[in-house]
Amino acid sequence: MDPTMEELKALLEREKVRDCIVRLARGEDRRDAEMITASYWADSTTDYGVFAGSFDDYLAWVVPGSPAIPVTQHVLGQSLIELLGETALVETHVTSYHRINMGEEERDTVIGGRYLDRIEKRGGEWRIAQRTMLYDWYQDFGLSIDWSQGVMGLPFSAPHFPGRAVGDYSETFFGKRPAGE
Repeated sequence: MDPTMEELKALLEREKVRDCIVRLARGEDRRDAEMITASYWADSTTDYGVFAGSFDDYLAWVVPGSPAIPVTQHVLGQSLIELLGETALVETHVTSYHRINMGEEERDTVIGGRYLDRIEKRGGEWRIAQRTMLYDWYQDFGLSIDWSQGVMGLPFSAPHFPGRAVGDYSETFFGKRPAGE
């Protein structure tokens, strides 16, 4: 059975919604204000339980990021996307890693939860209009590894292997040049 044109359009719209969510996670992990801004409408709001506010307040909170959280990684799971015309209601599972600077030591923590997003299509573009974070679990793994020692007892062959928030090699890989180059 061949899909109808309506089914194909809905599939494309869902993929655009997913792209928005993925772009935001990448932007947050790299503290990239441009990428984050491209994921939210200027009049959007967020509520993470530990922070709630307007988009401008959120952007100022997440970029440049807290010095107490030098590294994050957001791994996205399945998304349930309900298309309602120019609005999409979306639940996306997330597992997020955070390296926390405790002053004299760094700790590795992981949070499991879900984003509840109301995403709106304006001018042909999907962006987040409202986000709420729900927390399902939290794990503190203790002291972080010292990346200067390599991994599993083996030294790194180049300086670009560890790191995410600052100087992430993937940005060079995708063609974004570091400031000053």
